[in-house]
Amino acid sequence: MGVLDVGSNTVRLVIAETDGAVPLPVHTAKRRLRLSDHVERGGHLPAEQVDRLVEAVTAARDEGRRWGVTRPFAFATAIVRDAPNRPEILGQVGAETGVQLHVLPGEVEAELTFLAARRWMGWRAGPLAMLDIGGGSLEVAFGRSKLPDFAISLPLGANRLTREFFRGQDPPSPRRTKVLRRHVRHQLRDVAARIRWEAPRTTVATSRTFQQLGRLCGAAPGRSGPFTPRAMARADLRAAVERLAGLPAAERALLPGISVARSGQSLAGAIVAHTTMKLMGIDAVTICPWALREGVLLRCIEDGNADWWDGTAPSLRDQVAAPPRVLRPVGGEETATTTVSATASATTSAAQFPGELG
Repeated sequence: MGVLDVGSNTVRLVIAETDGAVPLPVHTAKRRLRLSDHVERGGHLPAEQVDRLVEAVTAARDEGRRWGVTRPFAFATAIVRDAPNRPEILGQVGAETGVQLHVLPGEVEAELTFLAARRWMGWRAGPLAMLDIGGGSLEVAFGRSKLPDFAISLPLGANRLTREFFRGQDPPSPRRTKVLRRHVRHQLRDVAARIRWEAPRTTVATSRTFQQLGRLCGAAPGRSGPFTPRAMARADLRAAVERLAGLPAAERALLPGISVARSGQSLAGAIVAHTTMKLMGIDAVTICPWALREGVLLRCIEDGNADWWDGTAPSLRDQVAAPPRVLRPVGGEETATTTVSATASATTSAAQFPGELG
């Protein structure tokens, strides 16, 4: 199976062997587009960037075919989901490449990422909280079993916040850093209260942002392999935030774990990570190598078919009420609310995926 992920920075193809219970990667390819650097005010993606996206999807499609993947599970995250010209983007990509690019609601991204984290950590992790910082959004989920009881997506992505709060400042002033931290606290207030109330036994952090911050805080490098235990303490992250805040992007890229491509957004990502952990009362997180792409693959393995990908499957809650056979993710309305009550209703409703998935 193949998964094609269109993110804020890269278009990444992952091809995995899925004849067993675990998706084993056999080939990856990525093309760095940095679409978020070209987003116009209001989130509009310019025509020339859409053309570049079409080229990247075409190349990924051809690469997948060489590996025997004729229909990759292609999806776009917040960079396309939040664009006012999203219908035009999806239409052009589909017409010119033959690849139907799906846009998952943020809550569904959180649920699928939780699925991957739960499978990786296993049942011994107990009540599990999951944090994922992408380029455009922050996903948070919590659950006591294989399904998340609570899932939400917030507009607190590292790249988004860098554009909104640090544009033209390298490094940003202490005042702008303080303003960003205040903004993150306001957005997280209700969600953090819910997580504190749940008191998770284990908290996992996924995404490249957390992986790079973990390395900066002393975790083992990637060359040690995915099975090497990695963790990050909040106290170490606080020191890392102060370190990143005093350096321009070019010098941040010289630090352990911080890549050149993500050095500009690393400070915003660190502020979101530290503020989230502090508000939720989390002293340390386990760095999990599996995230959204693996969640999609696991869902396909457990489902045994691709019906859910076309938006035709019942919601996870409907499936739980029926005799158990396969895992179904929760659908949800695409909202930007941060209230716990609205979030809970989104994750417990029986809504299908939005129409654009069909």
